Amino acid sequence: MDAPPLELIRAYSTPEVLELRFAVGVSETLDGQLEGLADRIEVLPDRILLYTGDGEAAAEEVHRRGLDPITTLVRRSSLEDVFLRLTGRSLVET
Repeated sequence: MDAPPLELIRAYSTPEVLELRFAVGVSETLDGQLEGLADRIEVLPDRILLYTGDGEAAAEEVHRRGLDPITTLVRRSSLEDVFLRLTGRSLVET
């Protein structure tokens, strides 16, 4: 039996994802500054994904730590996040 999408998301992801975009090359120099902010952190070529139960609280903590992302976006987890977790690859490789 196939699992419904929401069940897959609950099993393999968190309720929310905080997407951070930094200036080019900054994500490589963060060196642990995001540790402890999320259940899981994925560094992609164009953004950093923080998997968390409370994206707004994580975003506030990012700023409290003195980090200044170009953009922040809090969104609900999706099947793409499940795919990334299970395969280690995004649906669109950049």
